[in-house]
This record gives sequence, structure tokens and C-alpha cells, in this order.
Amino acid sequence: MTLVCYNDTHGWGWKHVDLFVHDAAGRELGWVHWGVPEDGPDAADRVTATVEPSLRRTSDWRHSQSASGMDYWEADASWADQS
Repeated sequence: MTLVCYNDTHGWGWKHVDLFVHDAAGRELGWVHWGVPEDGPDAADRVTATVEPSLRRTSDWRHSQSASGMDYWEADASWADQS
């Protein structure tokens, strides 16, 4: 599974964390998200621990930037009973 969090660079006011899985072709499946009060990985970790306490991040956050200039981070994750 993959976690993604963002910086609200464009001021859209939609601060959130995404969680999804990939199929064999790399397409996103089973996408869900939850809101966070702040941008970035630290806020994503804090809120995820509350919203999904058995979900564990299993990799470091990997920083990227979209074509529009928005910073985002991806990390691998699994449920605690699947680690």
C-alpha cells in the first residue's frame, strides 16, 4: 500500500492523506483519504496514528514535486497484522 501527503502549495484548502494499493500495471486501486490540519509528512504521521492506528508506515517518506510545483511525499505502508 502507498501513503501520499501533500503541501497545499496552491491554496486549495484540501489538506489530506491518501492511501491506496497498486495493481500489476501500477494503477492506483482502492483509494481512500482523510483530512489533516497541516501539510507534510509529520502531520500525516500524527493524524494517521489516530485515524488508522493499526496502519504502519514501512518506509521513509519520499519527496517529489508535481508538474504544477506542488510538493508531495509517498511512503509504503501496511496494516500492523501484515508486517
